[in-house]
Amino acid sequence: MSSTATRTERDSMGEMQVPPDAYYGASTQRAVLNFPISDLRFQDSFVRALCLIKLAAAKINKDSGALKPEVADAIMKAADEAAKGKFRADFPVDIFQTGSGTSTNMNANEVIANRAIEILGGQRGDRSLVHPNDHVNMGMSSNDAIPTAIHVAALMEIQERLLPAMEGLRDSLSVKSKELWGVIKTGRTHLQDATPIRLGQEFLGYKGMITRSIEKLQLASERLSEVALGGTAVGTGINTHPSFPGKVLGELSARTGLTLRETSNHFQAQSTLDEVVFASSALKSVAVSLMKIANDVRWLGCGPRAGFAEVALPEVQPGSSIMPGKVNPVIAESVCMVCAQVIGNDATITIAGQAGNFELNVMMPVAAFNLIQSIQLLAASCENFSSKCIQGLVATSAGPAAVERGLALCTALVPAIGYDLSAAIAKEAAHTGKTIREIARERTKLSEDELGRILDPFKMTEPEP
Repeated sequence: MSSTATRTERDSMGEMQVPPDAYYGASTQRAVLNFPISDLRFQDSFVRALCLIKLAAAKINKDSGALKPEVADAIMKAADEAAKGKFRADFPVDIFQTGSGTSTNMNANEVIANRAIEILGGQRGDRSLVHPNDHVNMGMSSNDAIPTAIHVAALMEIQERLLPAMEGLRDSLSVKSKELWGVIKTGRTHLQDATPIRLGQEFLGYKGMITRSIEKLQLASERLSEVALGGTAVGTGINTHPSFPGKVLGELSARTGLTLRETSNHFQAQSTLDEVVFASSALKSVAVSLMKIANDVRWLGCGPRAGFAEVALPEVQPGSSIMPGKVNPVIAESVCMVCAQVIGNDATITIAGQAGNFELNVMMPVAAFNLIQSIQLLAASCENFSSKCIQGLVATSAGPAAVERGLALCTALVPAIGYDLSAAIAKEAAHTGKTIREIARERTKLSEDELGRILDPFKMTEPEP
């Protein structure tokens, strides 16, 4: 630790005192003082994305001759270190800050500049060696760099974490569907008994929901791949070369494995968060599907004596501080809470999306934070749900045992004896406690073989013409 209490840094407004060992400068310190709002900070993936943009820009500015090679090389090394998390503590700006994210853009510029100055043998704050605006921010504005970073960070999180997690959950549901295919049970509509269904068919439905959720995220990823870089201040591209954004995005694509492209309409890309709103709506759709699956799993396992108890869930922890032996469906409950958070995040992003006043959206930081949080929560939750609940779930005998008592079995009688008589049989069975088979034996002329064929619950799950 330096012996001095602070270090003097400068920006266009004058001098500021910053912590002696900080890599950030005056603009960042102003933001720290201006926005003492919360403990929320940009996620690592956002900082990584922003710093990779600075790295790629320095490379292109070096190639074009706009930056001296030694300056560009120092900026690239510093930006690479920052992207890898070396200076994470030097990104202290609150999420609830300037709506354009300028404070965070300058935070990155200052950290990278000061580290580049060190690399060149200078002292932090010597803007004559490396300038945060003139050199690190060259060819860019906060107004195109920040929305680009939002897209890139979201894409990295979706591609690297969420899609693999969802594919794993989909595969677990597929395996479970096949495993449970031979288990018959009573279907339910309106929470009331319906015709028989295979337990494996229910899980096939869950697999289909996740499969379609993956497709939605792939579509959202395609939309996020178009970014705002190149529009600079208001979309006109002032102070940058027309070829700059395309070359930077080519370099950035190579470094991230993403396929990034310059927007065809910079005025749209900077004045709205439309693609972020679209991506969030896809995440909300995923959350809605996931919550339905988790709730179904909770209900299927409810009991074990006074509920359905058609499946036994893995027992992962005691369920009560007062009732010995109680085990709760905590993994599924955790999933539901994640889904609620994602749905709430979408509401915030929706409100942020309409805040595009004229040429710039001014709620970008909170939209970025919520979008990335939703992706990360869903990824972790899908992985946990798959490994700690779905994979260890097993069928019990409760589902098959209840099928013969089901009143909806009468549905299969309708083609043979008509709706009215079938309904009467169902009512009598409900009133007397007898089964549909027993009442049909008494009230119809169907033979035992015919009743056996018609009332075979497995045939009802895959009806023949």
